[in-house]
Amino acid sequence: MIDNQKASDQQNLPYIISITIAATLGGLLFGYDTAVISGAIGSLRTYFELTAAQTGWAASSALVGCVIGASIAGWIADRFGRKPGLLAAAVLFTVSAIGSAIPDSFTVFIIFRIVGGVGVGIASMLSPMYIAEIAPEHLRGRLVSLNQFAIVLGILVVYFVNYYIALQGDVSWQVETGWRWMFGSETIPAALFFLFMLFVPRSPRWLMLVGQEEKADTVLSKIMNPQYAKKALADIKLSLHRDMNKPKVKIIGQGFGWVVFIGIMLSVFQQITGINVILYYAPEIFSQLGGGTTDSSLLQTIVVGAVNMLFTIVAILTVDSLGRKPLMIYGALGMGICITAVGLTAYYQITEAWILIFMLGYIASFALSLGPVVWVLLSEIFPNQIRGKAMAIAVAAQWISNFLVSQTFPMMMGNTYLMDTFHGGFPFWVYGAMCAVTIWFVWKYVPETKGRKLEDMEELWRKKSDLVPEDEPVAAGSPRR
Repeated sequence: MIDNQKASDQQNLPYIISITIAATLGGLLFGYDTAVISGAIGSLRTYFELTAAQTGWAASSALVGCVIGASIAGWIADRFGRKPGLLAAAVLFTVSAIGSAIPDSFTVFIIFRIVGGVGVGIASMLSPMYIAEIAPEHLRGRLVSLNQFAIVLGILVVYFVNYYIALQGDVSWQVETGWRWMFGSETIPAALFFLFMLFVPRSPRWLMLVGQEEKADTVLSKIMNPQYAKKALADIKLSLHRDMNKPKVKIIGQGFGWVVFIGIMLSVFQQITGINVILYYAPEIFSQLGGGTTDSSLLQTIVVGAVNMLFTIVAILTVDSLGRKPLMIYGALGMGICITAVGLTAYYQITEAWILIFMLGYIASFALSLGPVVWVLLSEIFPNQIRGKAMAIAVAAQWISNFLVSQTFPMMMGNTYLMDTFHGGFPFWVYGAMCAVTIWFVWKYVPETKGRKLEDMEELWRKKSDLVPEDEPVAAGSPRR
């Protein structure tokens, strides 16, 4: 086995990084598209005269598209490849940006938000998956984490864009026109994403899956030393060999059902701990609980985005040295403490500066853990044969959870009984409890994947499932060893 130092000497790092940057634009648009609603939601509520449930639908409708996009992304990835899927996502982002900016009907607005959501769902799965399949194992955690950095950078950029647009006119201008510019601004990064993706290579692992070994060898030889590329090609071929004579690889069975369940739960926990409530509704939370104006609330939101980006950088620098599990556990602990404190400040109505301090602590903890590390784990825990299908299932579960959380938050905050009883603290305590469940699940069930090759994942889960080796036939109905 080639050690990390020797391996690093044989990588074409400038080429790998350039490919990664192009792919992470999908992550940037993921963050941009999902967070643009934060600056526009107040104006949308006034312009379309929305109820609390409709306000939640305006914020969460894109997530329906995300579920659809994530659900079909696995089929797209396996049938057409990772690169064409990302190009399709770029087109959907562009269509949504233009369509969301022009409607006078709430229904038309929702339709175009769902279209953009389909693009987000596809990109949210394929960007980290593509990067993981290009990256050498000793850099995979950092390079996949760059996708999360791009997501939070997209969030921060759109916070600045929203704030700048809000300064261009008074409240009535924002209600009539400002929100349209917020959504339309996404056209620029969407076009850049499409352009950059035209120049990246196909995934070598996908090329091997469809029998194009020579093309896979060509791509790997550009990424690394030709001799090392031959070894990498042999490893990929070996990992695919077990199922070459089977007409179809089944996710449930062959020891893979458990890893799919773990992937689903990681996705669910990333969302039900409340992160997108903060990212989508931050200006509204600051305005409602902190008593600020629209402009000051948007400015506080920029601070949230900056902290998110800063601590994501820390995670990128540590995920390959400290490992995945420690970051997940300690980060979830920090999230739980801070989001519970947000609920307490709301309950005792001692908000203002305190609400910002605890939100920043929550965001920092998320950016160190569930933000980047869940995407790293999802991109690497699944064996090659099922990665497309399994990751599609896990990411779809993530978007379903995101939708439920985003839809229910304004309904809880708008519920007279909950507000009178808990003064806005109730939903934050629910998210804090989910952080505690996350810590238990990660500690007990999630393996450490630091430094493992993607081709090692199948053997890891076969061992954990205690299946017989693949070269030993299993008779129907025979027990496991």
